[in-house]
Amino acid sequence: MKNLLFSPITIGNVNFKNRVFMSPMCQYSAQNGLVNQWHITHYLSRAIGGAGAIVIEATAVEPRGRITPFDLGLYNNEQKNAFLELINIIKKFSPDTKIGIQLAHAGRKGSKDKPWLGEKLLTKQENGYDTIAPSQIAFDENSSMPKQINKQELDFVKESFIKSAKMAKEAGFDFIELHMAHGYLLHEFLSPLSNQREDEYGGSLENRMRFPLEIAKFVREVVEIPLFVRISATDWAKDGWDLESSIEFSKQLKLLGVDLMDVSSGGLVPYAQIDSDFGYQTYFSYKIKHEADILVSAVGLIADAYQAEHILSSKQADIVVMGRALLSDPYWCLHAAKVLNVDIDWPQQYLRAKHI
Repeated sequence: MKNLLFSPITIGNVNFKNRVFMSPMCQYSAQNGLVNQWHITHYLSRAIGGAGAIVIEATAVEPRGRITPFDLGLYNNEQKNAFLELINIIKKFSPDTKIGIQLAHAGRKGSKDKPWLGEKLLTKQENGYDTIAPSQIAFDENSSMPKQINKQELDFVKESFIKSAKMAKEAGFDFIELHMAHGYLLHEFLSPLSNQREDEYGGSLENRMRFPLEIAKFVREVVEIPLFVRISATDWAKDGWDLESSIEFSKQLKLLGVDLMDVSSGGLVPYAQIDSDFGYQTYFSYKIKHEADILVSAVGLIADAYQAEHILSSKQADIVVMGRALLSDPYWCLHAAKVLNVDIDWPQQYLRAKHI
């Protein structure tokens, strides 16, 4: 049987050695938005562990765009140079691993403490900051009341995404992913549960898609590397963003030159009723892949090599994005290849362990 998981794929102008990508997963370990030794160790180990691509965690395009004060950022040259160092180190030891970055803005879900410290709302004295959103609606009772973003601030956010995309290219990233999922700013514009504006950016589906589509359009115009978009295919909540809207949104993004849809779900409201199980989101990726006719990646409780291979062979997705499985095992790819009886390259320093 032909193996797909460890077969190459070309997306845009970039060739990927296999179809196992590391999902962007926040580490909440930065100071002043800067990459440090934790990030170098974290990402390098997954690269030498065989992942076809690494997607660097949600990286804020401006200070208010951070989820916590400990998020990575890409809005000044010091941060850009730190990313350049990270990429050079990864490429030195794993030159065929492609590296992308997820550019993000937290919107109304910002100014929180680290998850393991309770995600409490931070005051200004605790390095907290004001948040913005499409409408003045808080995420929950433990979140700040965001300021409704005005036209001038909309332009500022757009320029911030453009500036960060340019710096990502200058730092040497192979591709860019725009974060439009999980209840953060661009998802907040998409969903009628969080967007109750009465101007051209609210109301109809066309209007709610307008701002995220503008950002995708402008980023596409300034970088030629592959452009991915992560979406939440559904809010898992009544009267919220849904699969049908996601399919239409994906069609519009494809017209703008987006290369791949990274299909996740949820995150917009705390009362969502999520029916989660292994591979619980692959139905969404399958529908978007076939109805929008665009490359897609599947993510969400994918842990087993056979499961991952089945997702690809059954055409539910073109890429498998691994999250918690790679947190648990940096060398998941090396082990999965052995399970599937596929011979892939190992780091020379580890060859003595390849056949045990």
